[in-house]
Amino acid sequence: MPNRNSAQNAPELHLISTSPIDIPKLLSVSLAALPYLDYIHVRDKQLTAKGQLEVLQRMLESGIPLGKIVVNDRLDVALATRAANLHLAGHSLSLGSARPLASGMRLGRSIHSAEEAVQAAADGADYCLFGHVYDTASKPGLPGRGLAALTATAKACPFPVIAIGGIRPDQAGEIIRCGARGIAIMTGLFHAPAPAEEAQSYRLSMQAAWKGGEPRAGSS
Repeated sequence: MPNRNSAQNAPELHLISTSPIDIPKLLSVSLAALPYLDYIHVRDKQLTAKGQLEVLQRMLESGIPLGKIVVNDRLDVALATRAANLHLAGHSLSLGSARPLASGMRLGRSIHSAEEAVQAAADGADYCLFGHVYDTASKPGLPGRGLAALTATAKACPFPVIAIGGIRPDQAGEIIRCGARGIAIMTGLFHAPAPAEEAQSYRLSMQAAWKGGEPRAGSS
């Protein structure tokens, strides 16, 4: 099992697939931005296990390393592909049910509050996705939870908090200064005319805020 308390050398950049998944688009964006990405999540609630398996196989055939691929929701697919990473949403299996079967995998959980983060840590998560931070078109009518909620969540967590939701490159620094250990993006790359340059912008903004060390939650 990964060490949940180990220090990171740099904040993480996650790419979340759009839904429904357009496989050629996913491959082109992922490969272009690959040098700047730590993880690529295959997430589509409408996909069957067979469909998700096909997406993963296409990614592997294109040269995307298995270690960078995150299987969302489907423990069966993660086991079938010997995946290194599994992410669980609120509707997924519980962490307690998944952990004995997901031995050796980096296991994440989607959360929306500091209280949920504390519970996820107790249940055996290695990291969490917290959001949505800012207003985003993918969550119409639902206001962002904001930086104060992100800061409180990061302070409560003994493991990395990855922020998601409407984050632009120019906002990446303040996200890291709130204590987040990384950022997850979706339309920010899929809608970018130059995905590699956009991913690099996120990476440089995070690194500038990180300044080579671990930021304290809520620091400015």
